Amino acid sequence: MSVAGTYNVTVQSPMGDQAGTFTVVVDGDTFTGSLNGALGSMTADNGKVSGNTLTWQMEMKVPMPMTLDCEATVDGDAITGKVTAGMFGSMPLTGTRA
Repeated sequence: MSVAGTYNVTVQSPMGDQAGTFTVVVDGDTFTGSLNGALGSMTADNGKVSGNTLTWQMEMKVPMPMTLDCEATVDGDAITGKVTAGMFGSMPLTGTRA
């Protein structure tokens, strides 16, 4: 099964659970996409696909500007991973295909 698709995800952040919709559009071993949630929309930058593992970065604007380093693995319709936010450390990411 392809890792491409739309996922309903939750990131367990220091500000509480942040729910959103993560879209993945695969082109070979790269992908583009976005995460849309209550704090706005962020584009997936430098998206890479290795088997069923995705790595990417996002530029958070709210509540403070910060680069987020992300990694997730797709297993069937489930996605799990982590979002690393500088001094705030790693936060779990979980979700299911929409």
